[in-house]
Amino acid sequence: MKTVELAEKSLIFPLDGRITKSCHASTICTAQNGDILAAWFGGKHEKANDVEIYLSRRSRTSGTWSTPVMVSQKDDIPCWNPVLFRHGGKITLCYKKGATIPTWKTLVTYSYDDGFTWTSPTELVPGDESGGRGPVKDKPLITSDGIILAGASHETDSANSEWRAFIDVSHDGGVTWIRGDYLNDGIKTKLIQPTLWEDDKGCHALMRSKNGVIYRSDADKADLKFCEAYPTDIPNNNSGIDLVKSPDGRLFLVCNPVNTTARSPISLLVSNDGGEHFSLAAELMREDGGELSYPAVIYSDGELLITFTYNRKSVMFVRVKI
Repeated sequence: MKTVELAEKSLIFPLDGRITKSCHASTICTAQNGDILAAWFGGKHEKANDVEIYLSRRSRTSGTWSTPVMVSQKDDIPCWNPVLFRHGGKITLCYKKGATIPTWKTLVTYSYDDGFTWTSPTELVPGDESGGRGPVKDKPLITSDGIILAGASHETDSANSEWRAFIDVSHDGGVTWIRGDYLNDGIKTKLIQPTLWEDDKGCHALMRSKNGVIYRSDADKADLKFCEAYPTDIPNNNSGIDLVKSPDGRLFLVCNPVNTTARSPISLLVSNDGGEHFSLAAELMREDGGELSYPAVIYSDGELLITFTYNRKSVMFVRVKI
């Protein structure tokens, strides 16, 4: 079995003198010029009306991160859950905006110069009032047929809130979107934030849950209709997860592999059989009482590039050689 090597672990910005008091929900992608981009939401605290989207760039030559800059447009309505991905000659940044989760709208902005400048944000699905469309936390999957699959979900704001996951589908490079069926009932099984991969059998999703374990759904390539979600044996603490498939077919899942409320440790799991079984590849970090959560992971040149929340005060960056 191939082993992995932890090559680097460092904060994107220092704890002292940080721009915002709190930060969370990072995302990561590579630019065509070899730089690495990371974004997250930051402000006084989650849901505060000063929460905006911030971005930092890691130079391919110096290996240092730039001072974070605001890339959303400030209007006293909080921003949430940025998602970066590169496709079709541009970098796309999606993020949510709304005072509460059920009122989310998804905004999208594009960069055609490797993330140095961005277009004015527009609604991803104009006029949508459903609580957000497109990617809700994790990067979309670009299938071998060029279709974009985005892991999406809706949450109601009530005493017995419903959490329901679905897959948003775009056949035209993200211009228009077709909403898939919900993958769970939202009451007995509470699922959000799918992360996706593709193999010879079809397309697949793993989801965060309130049911103590990660859930899974599968779809044939022919119709991309995902089945009702079913439980795996991977523990989940009702916190975000993310997954990437390496060129040799291995699946790498970053999560908190516990079914308590703790958000530590954060670990890297690996599957060699298409996601049927996962085993521990490496514990990335452990901090008793800390919050090490909401990971993002991509593959680049023989390495995994990972970011995650560090105690809501900074964003941790990790490189793992695989």
